[in-house]
Amino acid sequence: MLTPKAWAVIAAAAIAWGSLLQTPAAADGGKVVCDIWGKCRVVASDTRESAGQPGRQGKPASSGGGSSKKPKCRDGLQSNVEVPCSLDGLGAWSNTHNCYFKAAVPQPPDGDPAREGHAADDGAVYNAYCPANPNMQSMWFAQPPNGVAAAVDPQVLALQAVKKMTLLGPDIGIVPKPGSKGVVGMPVWMWANDVPNAWGPVVASASAGAVTVTATARVSKVAWSMGDGSRVVCNGRGTAYRAAFGKKVSPDCGYRYDQPSASAPSGKYRVTATATWAIGWEGGGQTGQLTEVRANAVDIAVAEVQVLN
Repeated sequence: MLTPKAWAVIAAAAIAWGSLLQTPAAADGGKVVCDIWGKCRVVASDTRESAGQPGRQGKPASSGGGSSKKPKCRDGLQSNVEVPCSLDGLGAWSNTHNCYFKAAVPQPPDGDPAREGHAADDGAVYNAYCPANPNMQSMWFAQPPNGVAAAVDPQVLALQAVKKMTLLGPDIGIVPKPGSKGVVGMPVWMWANDVPNAWGPVVASASAGAVTVTATARVSKVAWSMGDGSRVVCNGRGTAYRAAFGKKVSPDCGYRYDQPSASAPSGKYRVTATATWAIGWEGGGQTGQLTEVRANAVDIAVAEVQVLN
């Protein structure tokens, strides 16, 4: 039979061992209590250690006889021990798993081992802190574990916001106009009309829980495929043609054909304008950039000048 002095030595050793197991994160939101065998648990910071029952929660003094409506979280391995329902940086406690879980943001992509073989659109991965199982780093759940908020990836919300936008290809302005005829060697003017959903800015938001992401889209450049194999890139909208310009060349977005369109399959050149939309988004403590592409096309006829002798 061990003497009181021997028990004191064992207890002191166990407490020292427990202090080595305590992590700073756990200490921030509560404290780690160890029994004489070195079994340690995270408990509330005001937990009392009564003789023979380490970790038993003392009852707070009542001010008006009413009961507290604060949720109770308990260690499933020691049902008499209450633990903090949440810890800063570690998430919310799950009574079922005896762990703290926090949704991973951003979520791991398809093929990541943390997804445990599940696709990116199937459930979510949660970072785990388990006092009794320090090797557990994460866990996949089809549904959020009890008391834990669902994963909210701001980039996913940004994509949802973009889907709400009706982004169009450029509203094409061009001379020669469709239905008329241009002439080989004469200046061709191209521009994009200032139409909001065809040029921007276009703004939309998407929300999930307490997170809202707002995205703003603007056209950054327009690439013109001229129908004869040539391509012209214009960084602005281009200048709209006016009759007063006569035979002048466009200052910022123009072209000249050196062959008539009669050789084209339809007898006309199909001019395609492809807009690159630059989309900036912010929300959920993050920012990012997305890109979308939209196109529009018109057909123009270009003739060769006939010289009469």
